[in-house]
Amino acid sequence: MLTLLNLLQLVLYIALLALLGQGLLYLLAGAKRDTNLFYQLLRILTKPFTAVVRKLTPSKVADRHVPFVTFGALLLIYLVVTFEKLSLCVSLYMVGCR
Repeated sequence: MLTLLNLLQLVLYIALLALLGQGLLYLLAGAKRDTNLFYQLLRILTKPFTAVVRKLTPSKVADRHVPFVTFGALLLIYLVVTFEKLSLCVSLYMVGCR
């Protein structure tokens, strides 16, 4: 169970950092962001998460707001997974936890 929580935490961490990097490049690159190789790479990394959020949100939510909603949802899930991991580690008396 601890390994599963660690893997889930890692995937969420990578997705959160990719969304953060994408937002930073959005600000830095401006209108030329679509030709930026790193922006495109980060967009590919975050596409599965934003696609799921796009399907779950109502159509009234604008497409430009979906990455913000995705970041918030992933951050919330990351915090829940972290607290579950801490709870598991405490119940195991820190055996196998680092």
